[in-house]
Amino acid sequence: MSYCVNCGVELDASHKSCPLCNTPVINPKQLEQLIAVPPFPSEKGQVELVKRKDAALLLSVVLLSTAVTCGLLNVFVYKASLWSLSIIGACCVLWVFMIPLVIYTKLSAYASLLLDGVVVCAYLFMLTWLTKQNTWFWGIALPITILVTVLAEIMTFLLRRFRFSFLVTATVSFAEIAVLCVGIELVLNRYLHQRFFLSWSGIVLTICSIITIALITILSKKRLRNAVRRRLHF
Repeated sequence: MSYCVNCGVELDASHKSCPLCNTPVINPKQLEQLIAVPPFPSEKGQVELVKRKDAALLLSVVLLSTAVTCGLLNVFVYKASLWSLSIIGACCVLWVFMIPLVIYTKLSAYASLLLDGVVVCAYLFMLTWLTKQNTWFWGIALPITILVTVLAEIMTFLLRRFRFSFLVTATVSFAEIAVLCVGIELVLNRYLHQRFFLSWSGIVLTICSIITIALITILSKKRLRNAVRRRLHF
């Protein structure tokens, strides 16, 4: 026996609405099903992807307009120094960095990294015109840029040579962090004190060496490697 929820009139099982007040008769189970239906479409839509050429054109226009605007301001308004060179050079560096991403995707990773290193060196050398000296470039900037470029090339080679995984990436990363820190301190000490010696980078070298040796041991033993992957869920 059921009754109208509005006026209380007894309802027959075949009634779709109350004969007195016309209130719809809804089965409680049907109400649960209606509530369970989400208010949004079940099918996922897809937004049209931006074409790579369009993205390259947009980024190129933004960088070019920034460089030209700063250059004109430097020539006609703020003439005290060649400050626009730093911004123009930065725009050129960013444009070169985005070449393998949106402009010419067929460029190899090794050539891309080498090109990045060359353009960064050129940008830093251009900054010597603003600082009125170039000793810092030859003593610090150039050696560190070359070191970073070489380490990036080595990492790319190793990650392509061996099967990519978290453990391999971590091993190569810790090894290169140690080399990078040692190289940076040696370059700085040679430039500032005219001699090579280690201080803080020796601590980094020790810690990274221990971690690298441990990771190499894990990678060389299949049981250890599988046990670590199961426990760390990767």
